Amino acid sequence: MTAVRPALVDWAPTTVPALYDVRVGHTRSWPLRNRFEYGGYLWLVDLDDLPRLPRGLRWAARFEAADHLGDPAASLKGNVVRFAALHGVDDVARVVMMANARSGPHVFNPLSTHWCYRADGSLACIVAEVHNTYGERHAYLLDPDEAGRAQAEKDFYVSPFNTVDGRYLMRFSGPGEQLHVTMALQVEGRTPFVATLTGSARPATTGVVIRTLLRWPLMSLWVAVLIRWQGIRLWARRLPVVPRPPHDPVAGVVANTHDPLTSPNGDRP
Repeated sequence: MTAVRPALVDWAPTTVPALYDVRVGHTRSWPLRNRFEYGGYLWLVDLDDLPRLPRGLRWAARFEAADHLGDPAASLKGNVVRFAALHGVDDVARVVMMANARSGPHVFNPLSTHWCYRADGSLACIVAEVHNTYGERHAYLLDPDEAGRAQAEKDFYVSPFNTVDGRYLMRFSGPGEQLHVTMALQVEGRTPFVATLTGSARPATTGVVIRTLLRWPLMSLWVAVLIRWQGIRLWARRLPVVPRPPHDPVAGVVANTHDPLTSPNGDRP
């Protein structure tokens, strides 16, 4: 019997800038069961052509290098290109980023995804940038296969209920009209935690941005509060807290000193 070949991923991005209407799910299956899901939105932007909103809306969506990996005095794209080069990929010509924007004084990105393209439009790599609720950040350079699958050893403390052990099994779609991302944490043959993200893209016209902001004001703050609330619920259920080890940023990632909104609670992989 011939094995079924996984479908090829179309890595081409949708028209940018765009807003994804998203659903995010967190499922914990061990040592206790817990699941929560929330809706919201994420931006998809070309780092060569960041959106500039009308003057009255600029407070609601800003993209600053200090909120992401690398040198806060450099450009967002330059920092991603440098990170990729430091980790063996030196032919990045274009970067499309999916992330929360800074809204007012707040920004929190559990995951920022950077699709990195060569000059011919082919995918060079994906940079998955993870932030925890302690104000720390880490990034993984991924080389997904033709089905969008990638793996990485876990090197970063994210949740106070998970050790810095195990391996991430990930799957990414391209940043097209429909978006699908899965991150499963595998530890000693178990899969104790799975995070999923699905989304549908809309062009980021002024009208779409205004309607989205009215529906989801201060999105980053809402996500940070929700994750902390889930952490408090797990702590109340007596899930053991794992001490946080010291974290040294990997090459190309600079420690975050920009956002004071940090807390020791949260349930993420």
